Amino acid sequence: MLTDTHCHLYYDELYNNLSQVIQRANNLDVTRFICVGTNIEDSKKCLSISEDNDNIFASAGVHPHDSKDVSESYIDDIYEIIQYDSMIAIGEIGLDYFRNISAPETQKKIFREQMEIAQDLNYPVIIHNRDSDKDLIEILNDYPDVHGIAHCFSSDLEMANAFLEIGYYISFSGNLTFKNSHLPEVAKSIPLNRVLVETDSPYLSPEPHRGKANEPGRTRFVVEKLSEIYKVPFELIAKQTNDNATEIFSLP
Repeated sequence: MLTDTHCHLYYDELYNNLSQVIQRANNLDVTRFICVGTNIEDSKKCLSISEDNDNIFASAGVHPHDSKDVSESYIDDIYEIIQYDSMIAIGEIGLDYFRNISAPETQKKIFREQMEIAQDLNYPVIIHNRDSDKDLIEILNDYPDVHGIAHCFSSDLEMANAFLEIGYYISFSGNLTFKNSHLPEVAKSIPLNRVLVETDSPYLSPEPHRGKANEPGRTRFVVEKLSEIYKVPFELIAKQTNDNATEIFSLP
């Protein structure tokens, strides 16, 4: 059994054929899924999908790109959505200075407000980080009681260690499999009991499907790559990453 800890099942290319997408994933032994929200509307879609499917769980949050568009009621909206049993995390939240679609100060404000929700409710967070290492770690350090996941990790080993030191898990996606990626060198230094796997569907399809719309079933290719990196059996990586997901997200 494998867990895709980060997918966006409400995107049309997945949602319009969701039963087939899930069946294809099951055929590849991917049997649990976390549908991750990026704004209030999408978080509500995640909730709806997760309430209709026993093995799909969900998160609610506002992505840094969307932070400029939040309504005055967005914090209340998150509290309302997150109360359902299938909702298991706050996210995805964080900072993105690569595109700066929202101003950095706006991103930091919304990020902090959502960290406070996680702290209040004792929920894990799903962290988005792109070109924002220093500011991101500074903010996370202000919330020592909150733990979570460095989603789709793409930084260097120094940043990975900074996450590990404050109790976070490192989640690898399809970019781990890309030719000339620096991530295999990072991954081999991460304790296996702190590693998660994901697809970020429909983005970042792994080799040999790079460039195509991604699906949750391709979590399997990330696990296969980790098996190669760690030089241990596929089954060991599968079990450990699945156990890690169960622990951090308090899954049944």
